[in-house]
Amino acid sequence: MIKGEINRIISETIGNLQTKEVFPAFDIPPVVIDCPAEKTHGDYATNISLHIARIIKGKPIEAAEKIVSEIKAQNLRLFKEIEVKEPGFINFFISPAYLQNQIKEILSQKEKFGSSKFGQGKKVNVEFISANPTGPLTLGNGRGGFCGDVLSNVLEKAGFDVTREYYINDRGEQIKKLGHSVIGDEQAVYKGKYIEDLAKKVKDKDPEKAGEKAAKIILEDYIKPTIEEKMGIKFDVWFSEKKLYDKGMVDKTIEEIKKNGFTYESEGALWFKSKSLGDDKDRVLIRKDGNKTYFASDIAYLKDKFERGFGKIVIFLGADHHGYINRLRAATQAMSFDKDSIKTIIMQLVAVWSGEEGDKKLLKMSKREGTAIDLDDLIKELNIDTVRFFFLMRAPNTHLGFDMDLAREQSSKNPVYYVQYAHARINSLLKKAELNAKGKNLELLNHSSELQLIKHLVKFPEVVEDTAGDFQVQRLAQYAAELADCFHKFYEDCRVIDEDKNISEARLSLALAARIVLKNTLDIMGISAPEKM
Repeated sequence: MIKGEINRIISETIGNLQTKEVFPAFDIPPVVIDCPAEKTHGDYATNISLHIARIIKGKPIEAAEKIVSEIKAQNLRLFKEIEVKEPGFINFFISPAYLQNQIKEILSQKEKFGSSKFGQGKKVNVEFISANPTGPLTLGNGRGGFCGDVLSNVLEKAGFDVTREYYINDRGEQIKKLGHSVIGDEQAVYKGKYIEDLAKKVKDKDPEKAGEKAAKIILEDYIKPTIEEKMGIKFDVWFSEKKLYDKGMVDKTIEEIKKNGFTYESEGALWFKSKSLGDDKDRVLIRKDGNKTYFASDIAYLKDKFERGFGKIVIFLGADHHGYINRLRAATQAMSFDKDSIKTIIMQLVAVWSGEEGDKKLLKMSKREGTAIDLDDLIKELNIDTVRFFFLMRAPNTHLGFDMDLAREQSSKNPVYYVQYAHARINSLLKKAELNAKGKNLELLNHSSELQLIKHLVKFPEVVEDTAGDFQVQRLAQYAAELADCFHKFYEDCRVIDEDKNISEARLSLALAARIVLKNTLDIMGISAPEKM
C-alpha cells in the first residue's frame, strides 16, 4: 500500500536524521498520512513536521525541508515530486511509472487484491442485529445487519478470523409481553397481523409459555428467513440467552464478580459496582424479587465470548443503548479482561421518506403499534442491492434518511445504479474488444483521467485496512461511487478501443483492473456486480 510505504519511508528518514544528529534523539510521533481533497496539494500529504517542530522547539518548515532533502537523496521511484508547503506540510506526488506498474499487480492478484495480513489471524466476534424475537425485523434491524455483515467481510479481507453472531433474547420480560400480546389480554403490548397469526398457532394461556413458543416461531419463520434468504447474511452462531441459564452460566458469572469484590447488597437487591469502573451509576444484577436482570445475562454472555478466545469483541447496539457502552466495559474489567477489547457501535435510526420533490413525507413507524415497515417489504419493493447500498451510505452513528423515490430510480441519480452500471459498462467494453487485456504497453497510460483512475484503484487496499481499523463501513460505499465516477470520466475522455493497437491494449488493461477492483468492492459490500444492465 502506498500510504503504508510513505509512512515507512518517513519514519526511517527521521531515524536516519537522528543518527546523523541533524535531529536530536526523540520518540518519533505517529506519522499520519492523508489524501488531500485538493489535487494541487499532492496525492498524499503529512503534517509530521509540525509535531517534530514542537518536540525540538524548531520551525516546522525547516524540519520538513530536512526530511524532504533526505528522502530525495534516495532517488525513490515511488515519487514524481515531493514539495514542502507552509507552515510545514509535506506533499507527495506519485510517479506515473509506479502507478502504471500497479496495474500488473491488480491483474495478477485479481480477487485477492486488497487482502492483507493486517489482522494477523486475530479472533474477532461480531455480534449484530440481535433483535428481540418479538416481531419481524424492521428497517433499524436491517441497517445494523448490513453494517455488521459488511464489517465482518472487511475484517476477513484484512486477515482477521471472524465469527458472526446473533444473540437471541428468548427469556425475560419481553417474552412475557409477547405472550400477553398473543393471548390478547389487558397486558398486550405488540400489535399487527403477525400477532393475529401467532394467536392462531399458540394456544397456551400462560404468558411466559405462550411467549416462549411465539418467540421460537418468530425466530424460525420470520427472522431467520429474512436474514438468510432476503438479506443474504449467514451467521456462524445463534446464541440463546436461555442457554446461559440452562447451563448455570449467569450464576457462575455473578459469583465471580462477587469474588472479585464488585458487588454489594442494598434494598434487597444485588448491585454491581459499575460506577467505580467508569459507568455513570451502579447496576442491579438481581432484583429484590430474586429475578436476574438482562444486564446479568449480558455479563455472562460477554464472559462466554472471552472464554471462546476472542481477542476483539464488536457489538452493534440500537440507538437507545448508549448506556450499555460503559457498563459493558465495566463488566469486562470486573472479570479481569481488557476493556479495550470491547468495541460498541451505536446504530442510529432510519427515517423513510416518500413523495414528490419538495413535498417529501416521513413514514411513521412503530413496532408496538404494528405500523413499522418490515425489512421483507422494503427488499421486495426495491431489491437487496439497493437496500444494502443505501443503508451503507451513511456512518452508523448518524441518522439515515431513506429516500424511497431515489431508491426506485433506474438512472445515474441512484448511486447503486451508477456504480453497478460502471461494472456493466466495463464488461461490455471488454467483450466488444478483439484485443486481450494483458498488461501490455502500460507506460502509454499518461492521460490525467487514466492516472486519476489508477490512483483510485491502488487506494482499495488502504480503504480495506482503514475500515478494518476504525469500522467506518460507509467508506466502502463512498469509495465505490468515487471509483465509478473515475471510470466514467476515463471512458469519456479516452477512446479505449483506439486505432492504435498499443494504446488499446493499455487502456483495456486499465479497464480490466477497474472491473476487478470494482467487483472486489461490491463483493465486500454484499452487492452484485452485473455483467449487463
